Amino acid sequence: MCHFRVLAGPNPDSLQPITHLVNSGSSHPIASDAFDGAVAVYIKGFQPPNDVSTGKGCEYFEREDRKGVTWSIQVRGRFLQPHSADDVLFGNVFDKPLKLPWGSGAALKFMSYIDPTLSHDLVSTPRPWALSPLVSTMPHLAHRRLDDVARSMTEVFPPKESVVDDASQLHLALTSNPSSSGSTTSGSSAGSSAASSSSSLASVLSKASAASKASVASKASAVKSKVAKLKHKSGKGSAGPGGELKLKNASERRAHFSNVKRRKDIVFGPDDELTLDFCYGYLEFAPSLTLRLPGGISFDLMRFWDRHPVRFVCCERGRVGTPASAAENLGEGETAYGRVFWCVSFELADDGDEGEGVGRTEERDDVAGVD
Repeated sequence: MCHFRVLAGPNPDSLQPITHLVNSGSSHPIASDAFDGAVAVYIKGFQPPNDVSTGKGCEYFEREDRKGVTWSIQVRGRFLQPHSADDVLFGNVFDKPLKLPWGSGAALKFMSYIDPTLSHDLVSTPRPWALSPLVSTMPHLAHRRLDDVARSMTEVFPPKESVVDDASQLHLALTSNPSSSGSTTSGSSAGSSAASSSSSLASVLSKASAASKASVASKASAVKSKVAKLKHKSGKGSAGPGGELKLKNASERRAHFSNVKRRKDIVFGPDDELTLDFCYGYLEFAPSLTLRLPGGISFDLMRFWDRHPVRFVCCERGRVGTPASAAENLGEGETAYGRVFWCVSFELADDGDEGEGVGRTEERDDVAGVD
């Protein structure tokens, strides 16, 4: 049996145990001066502490639209300062070099096939990473503009029904008219624009900051003023005739935002609520931690997991305008990515630690097993 701890928090240095919440249908709050929200985790085959069930019968995994899914990280929340959708990333970060198994190149090709916007450095850097723009990598994303009425309504989280893509109000987050050039599958356009460090967003934010010094009475109103200026840049920020972006499903949304210009056209602020479900079936947690790829390729990750915490983070883009910069260009103590907004961490506690209480649920309430 594998024993895991699951932790969550606003950053890797402020994590709290949430193992007891896995598969429970309950969430853990995430609160900082950068992000306000909550996170929930589901793992098929995971046994929460003091629970006689195995997690295999968890209602989430019985849903018709989640058949084949083996794990899920769900988040609902809002960014408390404005951020371009191109600058909000999601993925994995590690504190130590990885020992990648033979054939790991096939796994990386598979991941790039699933997400063409993925960037990574898992080999040459002492702090490996693999990150993508959140808006183009998330399997399920629902956006809602919060007005006074919406703020007064308390919605259940995690939701009782599966998260379904909803981009019907996403046009309200536009800062400029959508680009008329560049295909949603154009890699050259994305690549040539990704390194730009002086975007229109930065320019507008700078002007907004200067103008607000004499007129804004509080920090909250200053943030609201910045967002208002961003939205006003192109009138009402419409997407052309009809206003809406007309993204019918996750596939269309991910294809649309594979273009860097379109990501930069979107700014998420305090009035934009995102509900996310990062869920897949290529990882199996029972009877062992296994990565399964198409074509019958599989990796027993327990053989290569050197007790590193596996961290899923939502973070800012790195300082040079890309998800990361080469390790040799980073100063001491610098990371290949910016500020972390929230983090979910999986840590291994194997059977050999049970004598010290690490792997035994009766001795620690933040450790659980996978049968």
